[in-house]
Amino acid sequence: MVSALDVATEKLSNLGVDASPPNLQKNLHLLTAEQIELAKILLETGQSHLFEHWTEPGVDDEEKKAFLDQVTRLNSSYPGGLASYIKTARELLADSKAGKNPFDGYTPSVPTGETLTFGDDSFISFEEAGVKEARKAAFVLVAGGLGERLGYNGIKLALPRETTTGMCFLQYYIESILALQDANSKLAPPGESQTKIPLVIMTSDDTHSRTLELLESNSYFGMEPTQVKLLKQEKVACLDDNDARLAVDPRNKYRIQTKPHGHGDVHSLLYSSGLLNIWREAGLRWVLFFQDTNGLLFNGIPAALGVSFTRQYHVNSLAVPRKAKDAIGGITRLTHADGRTMVINVEYNQLDPLLRATGYPDGDANSETGYSPFPGNINQLILELGPYIEELTKTGGAIKEFVNPKYKDASKTSFKSSTRLECMMQDYPKTLPPTARVGFTVMEPWLAYAPVKNNPEDAARVPKGNPYHSATSGEMLVYRANSLILRKAGVQVADPEQQVFNGQEVEAWPRITWKPKCAITFTGIKSKVSGSCSISQRSTLVIKGRSVFINDLSLDGALIIDPADDAEVKVEGSVQNKGWVLEPVDYKDTSVPEELRIRGFRINKIEQLEKN
Repeated sequence: MVSALDVATEKLSNLGVDASPPNLQKNLHLLTAEQIELAKILLETGQSHLFEHWTEPGVDDEEKKAFLDQVTRLNSSYPGGLASYIKTARELLADSKAGKNPFDGYTPSVPTGETLTFGDDSFISFEEAGVKEARKAAFVLVAGGLGERLGYNGIKLALPRETTTGMCFLQYYIESILALQDANSKLAPPGESQTKIPLVIMTSDDTHSRTLELLESNSYFGMEPTQVKLLKQEKVACLDDNDARLAVDPRNKYRIQTKPHGHGDVHSLLYSSGLLNIWREAGLRWVLFFQDTNGLLFNGIPAALGVSFTRQYHVNSLAVPRKAKDAIGGITRLTHADGRTMVINVEYNQLDPLLRATGYPDGDANSETGYSPFPGNINQLILELGPYIEELTKTGGAIKEFVNPKYKDASKTSFKSSTRLECMMQDYPKTLPPTARVGFTVMEPWLAYAPVKNNPEDAARVPKGNPYHSATSGEMLVYRANSLILRKAGVQVADPEQQVFNGQEVEAWPRITWKPKCAITFTGIKSKVSGSCSISQRSTLVIKGRSVFINDLSLDGALIIDPADDAEVKVEGSVQNKGWVLEPVDYKDTSVPEELRIRGFRINKIEQLEKN
């Protein structure tokens, strides 16, 4: 009887001596039938160099087996396997070498969407609709990256959103989802069980164990552990040249070098996990995708979800007004000469040449509003679950990829370092049919966009007037947003002062912060404030309770309200003390914790009134 191993070995020998390195032939007895099949795929796709350095049997045998184990993982984690990856890589590398424009034949135009003004009747009605729909929503947090680019060695989710309370990003996100869950349950008919909104976190090898540890050591920040699911993305093989030869790891000749594939993997992970069908069976309708360090995001989520529901959007991209040539992609309708259309994010460095080539002589320019007509994409998506499952059933969750090799010279024949295929979450609409309802929701930037992605040195080099996108600006924008929200609710909040931290000139507003359970909508905030209230510029106000009501408060100093068991508390009268003061720190001073150094300040808590 012929074994599977004999059959596989026979297939391999049929490839011919040229295709099968002698070193591999000698070691075949070490491999399983499945591993021999994979070796055959590698040889058929021009990867024989991976076996050239293999030693005689008996030397490094465990390393050889580990190599094929790695190949097995790379093959199974990519839709279509390694053969498909290499085929796509060759096509994209050929296009890149030829300088092919991915938008050839397309004409850009401004798509249709909803532009919201915070606090007006339309905004409030969209917020109300979003809170009602929240029971049918699931959230997906894309968090595969470390904070190295920020000058922080931990995972980005562990960074404080602001240092007045020290609440980290992950806690803010989870407490915001719980607050939405709570607000929704108040609208449910009597006797209906409370909804548990699911949260999926996409991690990577770099972040998985630390994300789990952050959750477990903090009791999941109040969420039930069964509500949270972690999905880990795998890396993809690196490419050494235009022939898509897989790169050998410079530190280990029995490993293929790998790098992250990009956050577009979230779609194939969700598809293969089976979660989407579980959600559909549970009556869910919406999937909201968001990224790891935007401390204002949930200010815009209820209204944006309301827009998706009201406008019946299959895809709704959250956006902000965009200044021309800002380093942020523009949401664009593209119409091909053959009639195909799609609404997608076009990266800022591609938008200007695309516009110039299609009858816009000024390229990426501001309109009479002072902003580009193309809204700025902030990588937060709301997808309708039914059409999403339908699309992923066709694609398996594969997202249109791109390659970005760094060439040694103009001949484009060799790379400075290995490259890889990449994909982006927001490119999901590229494969949608023209009947898909794809729109956007524009929020004012002060309300919903404060990303933290640049280290102090890079931020200090940003041209004056452009956003810093640093830990410094991220924290200051949280205080600005909260101050402006309270102003809209009728509180007299003093104007900010200009201050410089880590070489960045920022507006220092009063340090106002509240827990999401205090209020997750503007209507919620308005219901907590009454009478004539005022807050001075140097003040700090921290509200940690669910039922804290402020009436005729005059604050000049620091006031911390932290009621036990969410008891109802009324705060009124005059509070004056020495308060809490921002003190500059040098980001090169290693005696200061990293999370403070990257901000350029620490808070000196001199005096406060604390009400427990």
